[in-house]
Amino acid sequence: MKILPFVTNKEADREYLSADDEEQSTIGQATTPMDAKGQITTDLVEVRVGGSEAYSYVHPDEVQFMDVSPMQIVSVSTALIPFLEHDDANRALMGSNMQRQAVPLIRPQAPLVGTGMERRVASDSGQVVISQADGIVSESTSDSVKVVGENGDQQEYPLTKFVRSNQGTSINQHPIVYKGDRVVAGSPLADSSSTDNGELALGQNLLVGFMMFDGYNYEDAIILNEDLVMDDRYTSIHIEKHEVEARETKLGPEEITRDIPNVGEESLRDLDEEGIVRIGAWVAAGDILVGKITPKGETELTAEEKLLRAIFGEKARDVKDTSLRVPHGQHGKVIDVRILTKENGDDMSPGVTKTVRVWVAHTRKINEGDKMAGRHGNKGVVAKILPREDMPFLADGTPLDILLNPIGVPSRMNLGQLLETHLGWAAHTLGFHARTPVFDGAKDSVVEDQLGRAWFVRQSNSKDHRDLDSEDIDWPKVDAYLEERGFDRDRLWSDAPSNRGVAREACLRIWLKEVAGLETKGLKPSELMQESLKFAREKNLSAPIFGKQIVYDGRTGITYDQPITVGNVYMLKLIHLVEDKIHARSTGPYSLITQQPLGGKAQFGGQRFGEMEVWALEAYSAAYTLQEMLTIKSDDVIGRVKTYEAIVKGEEVIQPGVPESFHVLLKELQGLGLSVELLNEDIERFTRVRSQAQEMSATLGAPLNWDDLSDEPLDVLDIEELPGGELPAALADDQDDSDDENDESDEPSEDSLQALASEEASDAGGKIPGIEDEEN
Repeated sequence: MKILPFVTNKEADREYLSADDEEQSTIGQATTPMDAKGQITTDLVEVRVGGSEAYSYVHPDEVQFMDVSPMQIVSVSTALIPFLEHDDANRALMGSNMQRQAVPLIRPQAPLVGTGMERRVASDSGQVVISQADGIVSESTSDSVKVVGENGDQQEYPLTKFVRSNQGTSINQHPIVYKGDRVVAGSPLADSSSTDNGELALGQNLLVGFMMFDGYNYEDAIILNEDLVMDDRYTSIHIEKHEVEARETKLGPEEITRDIPNVGEESLRDLDEEGIVRIGAWVAAGDILVGKITPKGETELTAEEKLLRAIFGEKARDVKDTSLRVPHGQHGKVIDVRILTKENGDDMSPGVTKTVRVWVAHTRKINEGDKMAGRHGNKGVVAKILPREDMPFLADGTPLDILLNPIGVPSRMNLGQLLETHLGWAAHTLGFHARTPVFDGAKDSVVEDQLGRAWFVRQSNSKDHRDLDSEDIDWPKVDAYLEERGFDRDRLWSDAPSNRGVAREACLRIWLKEVAGLETKGLKPSELMQESLKFAREKNLSAPIFGKQIVYDGRTGITYDQPITVGNVYMLKLIHLVEDKIHARSTGPYSLITQQPLGGKAQFGGQRFGEMEVWALEAYSAAYTLQEMLTIKSDDVIGRVKTYEAIVKGEEVIQPGVPESFHVLLKELQGLGLSVELLNEDIERFTRVRSQAQEMSATLGAPLNWDDLSDEPLDVLDIEELPGGELPAALADDQDDSDDENDESDEPSEDSLQALASEEASDAGGKIPGIEDEEN
């Protein structure tokens, strides 16, 4: 918006700047304070110069443009986060991203505390059916809505019914108008699975308590009330599409049929005469959806086939069963079947003669292990679903819906969830929907005023506690309650800027007088707050505007030792559902090369036990467990078969063998040209030394005869120091003894040693290796 001597709001004065133009301009914020004439009232204005990274303060005369709306600098999903300015940027990013992962619920509910963008997002998404003109609804059914315009023309609006989204969720529209209703152009006629009365509705409003509960909400875990499951508040519909193609093969065409070999009649009960499952059938994992047979090549007949051929005189059909079955872990009801053929003009891939698509739908209730999140990046996993009678409850007996860990708030710095909790409590009690735009939302004093008004309503008993869902307030009771204490409801309920903080002040005065017995006539607002804090700490209570309440343990009926933050928060159920992730395997497919189990739920694989997991078992000295993990539970081909057999027979499990990965390593080394052998038994292998004299000669550097050797140990260093190859005195003294011993021994003679030495000398070019020439 262009800045003249004053700020205007005319369409002609709005300019659309490109990113380059924006960097050359001085732009003020949309929340800059102004008077009724459009004049900027502050001496300095916070602006951005040179793009969105640089912020500074300038004089009002230097401002060239001003943002039209404070939310134009954030994305659509971020603009849906109330009290965004109180959240850390990282958590706000998580909150905006996780809204895209929200699962549509069968009972959508618009948030009590929003930003005002919910209706615009819903209408622009195309999910909400919008009336094109003024008129009267002439017909409203589950499949369509018809509106008669003022000129008498009737327009029909068809509705989408249970269509699968790309995430496997259900898109279903239902009318929200009735026959005879008058509608105007732009008003919603039908809601979708994620809208409520034309507003975006991704989750549910829950009564929350920020408190610990026996450690079950450790590490951001969430505790839910069983009523949420019973009332289907977080139940969603999921649709899976299964497809099978019949192709032309080298051995003949594949055939979609009900006549499947080796399949009993029980497995074919839900198939029609063409072998396709009927609509409305309930199917579970392993059930046949479409029967299909594929021709196989000539193979040697088994004994059973030979017997059949001998009895009936004909060859059994040479086909194999390739039917489409429900994958492992899935179930549901068949809601649609479509058959595509070339005869009907359907576009099909080359070689495909027929395609059958089957849609299976099922509902999922909220369960332990499902992921939930708020709009402020406050995510967690459901750890426990408690019965209603075990949940903590308020003084009027209302049980909480959800328990969140208070430790998850301070370090994450997403305080917006607390402000949403407080304002949501006031909105639920007073029966209104709060809309607080980002960067221009409700201030703390406004939230405190609303909490004070909610306390007046509850203290005056103006709501029917017999009906928990009742939103009707008996206003005469509220008036009488306030007049009795000297206050006027019209003034306390006024939202005029001059009345800001009046309801909070009146609430504190009444509370201090009735609960603490203090006279508050002469106290200022700041002194009221100090007295309230002092009394609350002394008596372990909480003032009404603090947003805390006394909560009772549902199991014992005893109050908790501290007041608990209680309010209404908007929580989403995310697409990361435990039913898609949980997986177990006893035996299953193995990799052809490594012979290890495959990985992943889709391949019915095992859990990977990696290097760091091995370290963990090593640290605990779990040797036998580790050995099983690396052998019979992995790639010990022989050992796992024998172990399975031993378990079936109830026998002792044998000792594990050699893993297949070791053989793969041997083949790898052999491929490198290394001769590596695995010796499965004790084999004594050695290399015979031809001449001990040669070794000694090489070591000593002088010619030695067999007679020169002694049984006593030799000091090599002393020998090497002798000149001219002279023998040590010890050897010379014992020479006669050694000659006698040589005569009696079986060792080679001196002549044979000399012959060997001369042979090797001739091979080495006339010199004996290791012996220097005497002339040198």
